[in-house]
Amino acid sequence: MTQKERICNKAVELLEKEPRGLRFLELMRRLKQELPDVKSARRVIPNLHVFRPEEISKPARGLFRHTRFRETEVESDIKLVEGLPRNKGGEDRFYKSFAEYLVEELEECTKAIPLGGNCFKNKWGTPDVIGVLRPRESDILQFPAEIVSAEVKVDSNALITAFGQACSYRLFSHKVYLVIPDAVSESDLAQLDALCRVFGLGFILFDAENPEEPNYQIRVRATRHEPDMFYANRNLKVVEDELFG
Repeated sequence: MTQKERICNKAVELLEKEPRGLRFLELMRRLKQELPDVKSARRVIPNLHVFRPEEISKPARGLFRHTRFRETEVESDIKLVEGLPRNKGGEDRFYKSFAEYLVEELEECTKAIPLGGNCFKNKWGTPDVIGVLRPRESDILQFPAEIVSAEVKVDSNALITAFGQACSYRLFSHKVYLVIPDAVSESDLAQLDALCRVFGLGFILFDAENPEEPNYQIRVRATRHEPDMFYANRNLKVVEDELFG
C-alpha cells in the first residue's frame, strides 16, 4: 500500500466520526498522530476529495467532510445556528472591548469609541465602533488621518444584514471590520470570509457568550481604500469632539 493510499484510508476513517467535518490543520494533526512514519500528508490532504470523491467532500475551503454527512449538512448548520445566543443583553456589551482591541491589539487606531444606535441619523446606518488612526508626534512620516469602522453582530440570523451594513460604512471609512460570533456554521464562515476578501472588509470572530473575555480572533485584515470625503466629513462632525478631542 502506498503512502497516499494509507493517508486516504485513515482520513476516511477519521472523517466518518466527524459529522461536521475537520479543517485542514486539525486533520493534519490527527493524521500525524495516527501515521507518524508518513511524510507526505501535507501534499495529499488538499486533494482528498479528488482522490476519494465517493467518500470525501470539500464543502468549503480547508474543510473536509465524509460524504455520508452531505445530506445532513444543511440541517446540521440550521440546528447550529438555532442554538446560538440571540442578542442576550445586547451587542453593546462588546463595543467597548472591541474598541480597545482595535487600539491595543490590532493597532489599527490611535483612538476608538463605542457608537451604535442611530447616531448618524441616516438609513445607511451607524457603526457600532468607530476609530481614528492619526500620526504621533514621534512619527517621521506624518500621514493623513484614517477612519476605521466596525459592525458587531451577535444575532446569527442577521449575518447578511451585518455584511451589508459593514459594506455601507466604506462610504465614509478607510477601513471596515465585520465582527461575528465564532460559533456560526463553517459554510457561513467560508462564504463571509470570501466576501470580506472580495470587498476589502476585515473579518473578526469572537465568543458572543462571554462579554468579559470575547477572545477576538482576526481572520482577514481590512484593506484600506479612499472613502467619499463628503460623507466622511458629514458623519465625523457628529463625533468630532469625542473622537478627535
